[in-house]
Parts: sequence; C-alpha cells; structure tokens
Amino acid sequence: MAPLPASLACLALVFATTAWGSLFLVGKHVIGVIDPVWFTVVRYALATALLLMLVQCFGRSPWAKLRADLARLTMLGLAGYGAFSILVFVGLRLSAPSHGSVLMATMPFTTLGLRWLLDGIRPPPRAVVSAALALAGVATVAQLLAGSASVTATSQLGDLITLAGTLGWVFYTRGAASLPDHSPLEYTALTAAAALPWLATGAALATACGLIPLPSPAVLAEFAPQLLYVAVVPTVAAALAFNLGVRRLGAPIGTLFLNVVPLSVIAVRALLGAPPQASEIMGAGLVAMALALHAWPARRASGPGLVRARCPGVQAR
Repeated sequence: MAPLPASLACLALVFATTAWGSLFLVGKHVIGVIDPVWFTVVRYALATALLLMLVQCFGRSPWAKLRADLARLTMLGLAGYGAFSILVFVGLRLSAPSHGSVLMATMPFTTLGLRWLLDGIRPPPRAVVSAALALAGVATVAQLLAGSASVTATSQLGDLITLAGTLGWVFYTRGAASLPDHSPLEYTALTAAAALPWLATGAALATACGLIPLPSPAVLAEFAPQLLYVAVVPTVAAALAFNLGVRRLGAPIGTLFLNVVPLSVIAVRALLGAPPQASEIMGAGLVAMALALHAWPARRASGPGLVRARCPGVQAR
C-alpha cells in the first residue's frame, strides 16, 4: 500500500487538533454535572464500541495482537485515555477551556524533556529556548505574574493538574513507535479496549468508597447528544486522524500541530460572544512562537527528501 501523502497527513492532524479544541468547550459544560472520571468511562465505553467494530472490519489479526501485547497496550491506554483524560478534565473543572488548550500545546516540549530523560537525546539550544518561550506562554495564560483578581488558587491548581495530565498523552504518542506492526486504527482501538476495563473498575471502586458520584440514567440521557459527539468526533475520529498523521510524519511533527487546539478554542469562544482576554492571546502567541522556533531547524535542514510546499518541516518517507 502506498504511504499516505504528507499533505493528507497534515490535514488529518489539523482535523484532530481542531476537534480536540471543541472537546474543551463541550466537555466544560458536561463535567459541571458528570464527574470527570465517569465522563471518561462513558466517553471511552461509547468510543471503544465503535472502534472495535471498525477494527474487526479493517484490522489485520487485531485480536491476536491484543493478546500478544496486552500488558503494553493496557499501560499505554491507561496513560493516554486514563491519566490524560481524567487529569485534563479535573483541571478543566477548576479552570478555563482556553487555559487547558494552551497547556496542551506545550506537549512538544514535554516530549523533548522525556526524550532527554529516557532516551539520552539532549535537546539543541534552539529547542531549549523554545521550551522557555512555551513556559512563558503558559505563565501568561495562567496569569501567574499578573496578580489579577480573576486568578485564583483554584484556577492555578486546575492548570497544574492539566499540565500533569498532558504527560499521559506524550507517553501514549511515544508508545505508538514501540508497536510498528499495529496500524493507526489497531493502535487506537486496542489501547482503548485494553484500558477500558481498568478505567471502569477504578471508577466503580471510587464510587463505592464515596469519592465520586455515579451519574444517574436521567443525567446521562440529558447529556446524550454531547456524550455521543465527544465519543465520535474528538475521541474516535480525532484519535484515528492523529495516530494516522503521527505514523506518517513522526511524533515530533505530530505534536507541533497541537498549536491548533488553543487557536480553535479562542476562535470558537469569540464567535459565541466570549472574546478572549489579553493574557490568553499573548500566551497563545508565545506558545505559537515557541512551536515555530522549534520547527524551524527542520526546515533549515531540509533537502530533496522533504516535502516543503505542502507541509513544511515534514520528512517524506
């Protein structure tokens, strides 16, 4: 099978990150009523049902792969679908959607730090400067230095929890390279299927211990349209598109597209009549500058093997 054109891989990543921007806006309303843990369980129960139907139709011996790599798939699924989703939505409950979306855009620099820590690959000076700019952008969005009356310890705690949650998705993205025989569909579906029983068990135990409330059938019915949208578009379609783009272009390039997430959130909120604050625009701008600076060396080093016109900074394979 011919490899996916780089231009289509770029479009897949833009779609995925735009869909995730909508997830912050829709999810903020839902988690005001449904606890983030149960929201995650319901979201992935619906999504996994759809993913398993797809992988049954289009996968190549998916169940044999699930049995062979069950432990690895479970850990990666718990990182990407459990830790990431739960912590991000716990943080979102305490803070604003625009804050969470900007924090997501810092994941390329978290990836650099983990590559240094785990793989011994030291980032170049330009990447360190980019990371510093990104951190400045996060501090600006969270208004850590402004002393604004609108900033509370609760919102800053929410931002910190969200930042911690992004580590889960970084590990999940890195993990795709460790399973090269899994297609993007198989990786998405099998990690979800492996993690879901553990997520449901954890939620049930937390409810039994009185830590989180169980959503009633009436509440689930009330939010059924939002839950279905979240399961189908930002979860299934976006995850497939993101994994497809990452498989074609690589994790470093794939994470660069996360800059679309805060831009889409800010744009949609403005269209809905909630103009962004100056700190949000400045912070998103700093993160965008950091991402551009981080990607620039790839363009400078490009040669005949790089697809410049359609997707700058992407290596053709």
